[in-house]
Amino acid sequence: MLLFVLAVIGGLVVLVWSADRFVAGAAGLARALGVSTLIIGLTIVAFGTSAPEMLVSAMAALQGNAGLAIGNAIGSNIANMALVLGVTALIAPLAVHSNTLNREFPLMFIVMGVALVLLWNGMLSRLDGFILLAGMAGVVLWTIHLARTTGADDPLVEELTGEIPAHMPRGRAWWLLVSGLALLLGSSKLLVWGAVGIAQYFGVSDLVIGLTIVAIGTSLPELAASVMAARKNEHDIAVGNVVGSNLFNIMAVLGIAGSISPTAVEPAVLYRDFPLMMILAVALYLMARGFSRSGHGTIQRWAGLVLLLVFLGYQASLFLLVKGGAG
Repeated sequence: MLLFVLAVIGGLVVLVWSADRFVAGAAGLARALGVSTLIIGLTIVAFGTSAPEMLVSAMAALQGNAGLAIGNAIGSNIANMALVLGVTALIAPLAVHSNTLNREFPLMFIVMGVALVLLWNGMLSRLDGFILLAGMAGVVLWTIHLARTTGADDPLVEELTGEIPAHMPRGRAWWLLVSGLALLLGSSKLLVWGAVGIAQYFGVSDLVIGLTIVAIGTSLPELAASVMAARKNEHDIAVGNVVGSNLFNIMAVLGIAGSISPTAVEPAVLYRDFPLMMILAVALYLMARGFSRSGHGTIQRWAGLVLLLVFLGYQASLFLLVKGGAG
């Protein structure tokens, strides 16, 4: 049991650290190749912060633990919206000004709705996985189009300009990219091994472990990125990190799991976890859009506290289910 715990802790630490290296290398290389700031921020950075979830999903599916991958995808989205933005808003109220985010929020609702329809029959099939991955490719292309048609005066562009490495040598960028990816692969495999071991030791499902330990751990890059952005007064980046990561989690993480290892979806996912995720998404959109004619709102500290309490209550309910033998 001690080995499993150490594997989870060590895997998470290396996973978070290597994800940061991977994102820095990918963003630096893209900037050196002349890719626009907004494209880097909306695609490469979002992809990089979701890399832990994607690799954990792939490893879990390859080992026949697709339930862990499903829990990781949905649990990470819940953690992103309730834990990450809850903590971030408590540190600094998040004023959202970017029109880009107002266009990405509806896309997030559509993606969640499509995923719910695909899972409604109680199966994450290989066809479902391929549909989600194809949708992910479409979203990336749409995002690139969105980035190209967004004005340079969008607040998100201004914030990203100061965050993305401007003059990183290509050699260093490649080194960070390759070494970060290698460490991501190794640490994700270690994390899955430890998480599955803990689940078997306590006799709980892979889904619950994915919704709790793994989801929180793989959301740490988003938490770190959003908190740092908030401290620098880059509020649109803080919210944009979460929206982008949520899109990748639903389409890429579930898509990878389904395409590698089709699996049954536990009923609790459809009546407990998915509805909570969608309720949080709607609440977040209303907070970020506000009720003014400008469509720009602020996620206040009180809202951050509510989000954090919702997350703690959700985690407590999962713990009680496990304790009661329902996990």
